[in-house]
Amino acid sequence: MLNCGQLTEFIIKRALYDLQLLSDDAVELMVFTCANESLGGTYLHQIQGPALGIYQMEPKTYNDLWQNYIAKKGSLYLKFIQNFDASYMPNEDRLVYDLRFATAMTRVFYARIPEPLPKYTDTDAIWKYYKTYYNTLAGKADWNNAIGNYHRFKSNIP
Repeated sequence: MLNCGQLTEFIIKRALYDLQLLSDDAVELMVFTCANESLGGTYLHQIQGPALGIYQMEPKTYNDLWQNYIAKKGSLYLKFIQNFDASYMPNEDRLVYDLRFATAMTRVFYARIPEPLPKYTDTDAIWKYYKTYYNTLAGKADWNNAIGNYHRFKSNIP
């Protein structure tokens, strides 16, 4: 498991700042997503599945984000060129080894959703948002495990 405090300060906040999508609400949603998708960075490739990186993004989702969102939003595409050395669609394996890039892609995933981000202080609302849009209703995450994973990850701060 990654150190949650270090991930937050040195990866999440910096990646979101570079996208100009930094907020306390976004940071907490990234932490929650990482805590549940990869058990805080324990898994970099889904066991018996295609999902990649600490946010376990599926290659289909990654490709869709690039082709149908990032490539069509000039200012966002420019941020990827300037801040993430991505003047073209990088290989999806980059989600595994580049934590800033994986964070940026996950934040862009959430940016496509018209509903506002949940408040960073409302764990139940964060759960509902994550479950509805990222894990989906067909996903395996359940409330008890998700909240437990989140609290364990958050307590992994020396």
